[in-house]
Amino acid sequence: MSLPRRVALLSLLLVVPLLPAAPASAAPRIQQRSLTPTSALPDTPVAARLSVGSLSTCVTVDELGVAVRGADQQNLDFPGSAGRTRICPGGYTLTTATRSFPAGTYTEFGFYRIGSTYYNLPSQTLTVAAPTVRQLALLPTKAVADTPVTGTLALNSTACLNVDEVGIGVRDADQQVLDFPGTASDVRICPQGYVLTTAARSFPEGTYTEFGWYRTGSEYHNLPSKTLTVTKSVVPPQPPIPAGKLVFDENFTNPPLLGTTWNDSTTSAYRYGNHNPDDDKLDWLRPGALSTANGANAFTATPGANRLENGEQSWDTGLLTTENTQQGFQVRPGDYAEVRLQLPSGYGAWPALWTWKDGGNEIDSFEYHPDNPNLLELSNRINSAGTYYTDADAIRPGAWVSIGVHYGAYNNDWYVNHKLVFSDHTGTGPNWSAYLILNLSISAGSWHPSPVDGKAITTAADYLRVWRPQA
Repeated sequence: MSLPRRVALLSLLLVVPLLPAAPASAAPRIQQRSLTPTSALPDTPVAARLSVGSLSTCVTVDELGVAVRGADQQNLDFPGSAGRTRICPGGYTLTTATRSFPAGTYTEFGFYRIGSTYYNLPSQTLTVAAPTVRQLALLPTKAVADTPVTGTLALNSTACLNVDEVGIGVRDADQQVLDFPGTASDVRICPQGYVLTTAARSFPEGTYTEFGWYRTGSEYHNLPSKTLTVTKSVVPPQPPIPAGKLVFDENFTNPPLLGTTWNDSTTSAYRYGNHNPDDDKLDWLRPGALSTANGANAFTATPGANRLENGEQSWDTGLLTTENTQQGFQVRPGDYAEVRLQLPSGYGAWPALWTWKDGGNEIDSFEYHPDNPNLLELSNRINSAGTYYTDADAIRPGAWVSIGVHYGAYNNDWYVNHKLVFSDHTGTGPNWSAYLILNLSISAGSWHPSPVDGKAITTAADYLRVWRPQA
């Protein structure tokens, strides 16, 4: 018996599959790789640069450009969009024509058009503002009366800025102008920085206000000021022997001249350059462990974040050496080297003045460990000799002490507070020379106690000087 016509039609509909809906039109797979600028100066023409690429096959678009919108969504697009453009996986870069913007914050984005359809790429913020000039360093903060000294001013800016003049101003208590001579003209200050070194001038003893400045047109901009303290001239103490001419004079009035006189980052005496677990040391050299104040250079050691190759936790600490510097100063037979420093108090402290070159050439002017509070170790590591010198009055934690060595080819003499305390009668050998090292090491505990807690350990040096016989 045949089915009713309505039922037969229903059955037919149930067995015929449904056709899929037509897919919605998808944007071509174009990727924005870079878009600049993200900052600009007010009312200064600037061009945009947009780099794009397709993610698969080449795509041809009818227009490619860079759009800009103000806070009120006003259209401020960069002029000079590209017409029909083929964008492939290898990439395409558009550089627009220039335009300027008032100060403010804008939304910036690349776009492309196919037919009448626009596709926006990721947006970013375009900041239009006058750049900020920052003072990174201003020196000197100390000087000696009636002794010529140059000024150094280090600057950078949040964006490159052309200025008409840069200089260093100095004022006395009466606001008398005593500026450093030698300003710089037509200077471009950028984020990577600019350094001005002035000509030299001298000042009478006193206290001055010192500041960097720059000029744009007729407008002067003063930077943060510092105090310049000029002390009376002091004649360096003479060595306890006829030692000739002063050839190396570091008085730590200003921060050490890194790269020129001193290297604070590495030494060949350490197996890994900046650390050395082989010699019962926890040292990891950090330039930030050095600081200059009150006419002395402080070495400060603190627990570090690095672990040494032997598994011990490192201590960040400071070292100064004449090795790998522009001057490359070395001591030699006949020289007299003297340091004045304050002995530290914390267990684990291990300050020393020593020499090093070619894997040895080591003469230790001194080593000190607070667990032996009244003792200095004086050593010749070339031709084995040395002594433990004790003096309960002069050698103790916190005491300032001068220690000197007169290097000799066949005999070295050690002086403490200008008193001869030891002669090794072996010397350095006639062809010896070596670099100076002044540092604060931290003991690992094998020969002397390691630090008992995580408190900072400090020592300070007042001067390091070398005299040499006249030729």
